[in-house]
Amino acid sequence: MLNIQSHVSLKPYNTFRIDANARYWVEISNEEDLQTLLHLADFIDTPKLILGGGSNVLLCQNFDGLVVKINIQGIDIAREDDDHIYLTVGAGVNWHELVLFCVKRGYAGMENLSLIPGTVGAAPMQNIGAYGVELEQVFESLTAIHVLTGKKRTFTHADCAFGYRESVFKRELKGQYIITSVTFQLDKLPTFHIRYGAIQETLVEMGVSEENLTIKAISEAVIRIRRSKLPDPAQIGNAGSFFKNPEISTTQFDLLKAKYPALPGYPTGNDLVKVPAGWLIEQAGWKGYRSGDAGVHTKQALVLVNYGSATGDEIMILAKQVQKSVQEKFGVSISPEVNIV
Repeated sequence: MLNIQSHVSLKPYNTFRIDANARYWVEISNEEDLQTLLHLADFIDTPKLILGGGSNVLLCQNFDGLVVKINIQGIDIAREDDDHIYLTVGAGVNWHELVLFCVKRGYAGMENLSLIPGTVGAAPMQNIGAYGVELEQVFESLTAIHVLTGKKRTFTHADCAFGYRESVFKRELKGQYIITSVTFQLDKLPTFHIRYGAIQETLVEMGVSEENLTIKAISEAVIRIRRSKLPDPAQIGNAGSFFKNPEISTTQFDLLKAKYPALPGYPTGNDLVKVPAGWLIEQAGWKGYRSGDAGVHTKQALVLVNYGSATGDEIMILAKQVQKSVQEKFGVSISPEVNIV
């Protein structure tokens, strides 16, 4: 039974806590209701905004259309073989709760992705990643419904065309499909990823050695690191990392490194080096900056925050100022990771 409401505040449904309104609003808990919705004559031509956890969106205006909140639940074992277990998960499942589910059962591969906000359905769109692991490494397939036809389609790994915080759903197929479930391939025997960031030193602080290393320990280390660096959206409005880490040429990196010896860089192949956007923003003097209720977080310059009643436009003005400043100081362009609506 569809319950379509009108003039609903989106403030509780986006982690930036931006006070914008939806002209129409509906919550969907299964594929059948979604297909019914997409065939309703009154809404076929209505613009639609799909929301999961609202953790990767900046609302710069009221949405004069239909906001569809995906609440599809369920974590089911699809199949298993000698090395892997395959889980099919509803798009509305909380991402971190899925990670904890896997860690508790010894299903390896997601532990480095602990405490990332949002839902399962949004994860492949963004190809979420953290601490040396990206979603595509545990991804097998997904199902999605075509917005115009209501037809269901399965997307393989290749179909999704994953890139750095990118997928086909942010490019060629943007706005054309609604993800309803994702199937993950998890390992029965773990491969530990602890070389990135502060994981190793945090494990040492926790008294964990390589001999007694577990995916549970890695998950707990990642949670500890994220809580120490990133603001809790329940306390301060934010969408996590606002900007992508830019990739620059090896030549440009070497020139910058000569001028700024402390500049970190991670070679990605193809004569490119990934540079931490947070470092660039901090060196440009923005860490802890605040204008009204829009600001740059005091502990992590990659995170823009809403201290109370900032509008989406005010956050975007700040974002553009940061981009311009980094471009002028380093000659490096940084682009938003967050979806701007």
